[in-house]
Amino acid sequence: MASDGNYSDILHMPGGGCALPINRDNIDQKLNTLQMNGRETFKQAVTSMMRASQVVLERCGLSAHDIKCVIPHQANIRIIEAMADRMDVPMEKFHINLDKYGNTSAAAVAIALDEAARTGRFERGDLILLVVFGGGLTYASSVIEW
Repeated sequence: MASDGNYSDILHMPGGGCALPINRDNIDQKLNTLQMNGRETFKQAVTSMMRASQVVLERCGLSAHDIKCVIPHQANIRIIEAMADRMDVPMEKFHINLDKYGNTSAAAVAIALDEAARTGRFERGDLILLVVFGGGLTYASSVIEW
């Protein structure tokens, strides 16, 4: 798990909460809505998720080919395709439900893991790579044995 504050401005919500409460004077500025630099977010998502995946695989003494199923954050199909390409892993290894539910934010991997398990994507003893990316430029990964 890691974060990179140097990129905190590419995907963030500048207002709301106690830091900058929304009031009559600033409501029209839409400070309580998510703001994103799409091109830079895409680039950093792929880079960060790849870094997180490589670190966890190395720490576990594994390669991507040892993994039965990859469950990535379900934000953007292009991000997932770029990961598959850079990992040299076929898209069939990735469980994707983005087309059904859209980006469910922090719940994306939990929903996809449950769905993959219920549909028989893996069996007891199989290794699964979970990898996520989020606002403030946070990212993480884990390998689990089912």
